[in-house]
Amino acid sequence: MNNIGMIGLSVMGSNLAMNMADKGFKVAAFDFFDEYVKNFRNSNAKNYDNITAYDTLEEFIASLDKPRKVFMMIRAGSPVDETIDKLLPVLEEGDVIIDGGNSHFPDTNRRTKYVEDHGLLYIGTGVSGGEEGALKGPSIMPGGSPKAWPHVKDIFQSICAHTEDGEPCSDWVGENGAGHFVKMVHNGIEYGDMELICETYQMMRDGLGITNDEQSSIFKEWNKGELDSYLIEITADILDYKEENGNYLVDSILDKAGQKGTGKWTATAALDEGIPLTLITEAVFARCLSALKDERIIASKAYNKSIVKDDSLDKKEFVEALRQALYVAKIISYAQGYTLMRAAANEFGWKLNYGGIALMWRGGCIIRSQFLGKIKEAYTKNPELTNLLLDDYFKEIIEKYIPSLRKVVAFAVTHAISIPALSSALSYFDGYTTEKMPMNLMQAQRDYFGAHTYQRLDQDGIFHTDWANLGNNIASTTYNV
Repeated sequence: MNNIGMIGLSVMGSNLAMNMADKGFKVAAFDFFDEYVKNFRNSNAKNYDNITAYDTLEEFIASLDKPRKVFMMIRAGSPVDETIDKLLPVLEEGDVIIDGGNSHFPDTNRRTKYVEDHGLLYIGTGVSGGEEGALKGPSIMPGGSPKAWPHVKDIFQSICAHTEDGEPCSDWVGENGAGHFVKMVHNGIEYGDMELICETYQMMRDGLGITNDEQSSIFKEWNKGELDSYLIEITADILDYKEENGNYLVDSILDKAGQKGTGKWTATAALDEGIPLTLITEAVFARCLSALKDERIIASKAYNKSIVKDDSLDKKEFVEALRQALYVAKIISYAQGYTLMRAAANEFGWKLNYGGIALMWRGGCIIRSQFLGKIKEAYTKNPELTNLLLDDYFKEIIEKYIPSLRKVVAFAVTHAISIPALSSALSYFDGYTTEKMPMNLMQAQRDYFGAHTYQRLDQDGIFHTDWANLGNNIASTTYNV
């Protein structure tokens, strides 16, 4: 009998199946497209004695030991619901259905209840690391039916990535859609990290005139210190890559960024929860703006805009300022992401282990970095930490590096370089550390045109003023921010 079944034999599903087989598990493989089954059987599967590809769903299910564990690695959306409905009649009470795709967490909330109502268990898990991670060890973030975790824990923690000290980058996240929510936030943070790196690249390229090979060396050097991470590492490789004609490939790539929606979901969730996820949201909008390539060409000519390189700067000194600015903005981005997870945990009753989430992201996933160890330490020291900016380590770094972020933002503004993520990081910091914001005026405006009421600093209660006529204060029994 097989230990687990994999439905979906495209690249991710195939690689996960082989990963499981490499760790000694017996794997059943199936796909509703006969061609995928045939290709997998004749290529990847034939190298494994412990992988069997099946032609029918019934044969596939019959080959699994109980409780059966069926892992779906298929396209998110309606295909997941359709596959669940095909599985329910052929599975039994206590069997486990697993969705490893990029499903939206409200769908996982709904599906968990639906599957449980049929007597089965459900897991919605984030899987990060791309096709290489799927084969060699991804970060796995499971949530759903808590009773399902013991049935899959050994498999998940065997196939996932591991930290340098051997800790598995997979653990139980929480009930219902918690796993997919955490994966969604991971992807949102990934949007932010990538945008911050791209803005830093443009500052060096257009503002300082630093060549690709010089930048590659700079990113390689950065990867030896605080910014040690997968994305910094691959950026150095990308900037150094030349085609056969000797030209840098990156210079020939169209500057239109794609997206699959998880960044937008993160921004939408932040709006729903009332969390100022400014940096990640700006990173999403930066991709949207990049898509307007034809319009940008017209606008650049209409305004005759050009970016003038500044040869007067000490480049070495300014590159160090860029490094510090990038690091402090990264801290602020993660602080926002963790604040969103805390708000969602309160909203949905999830008991999230924030330090454990950082540990899960230490290996296998796209945002893996040395920096995450500091987040783990912060939440181990204070599990109730409301914002990473209030942790002693991060506070010390920010106070030291924030002048560099101000310097970089000021340079970009005066040299007509768009840096939405870096500048939003600074604005968030300045707003978060401001005791009295100008929203007293905004509340007065709201009360003036809509009688929305306000609170006072010097008196308890809820107030409304007849601004246009008599100016009298009128007590109110309701208050809505």
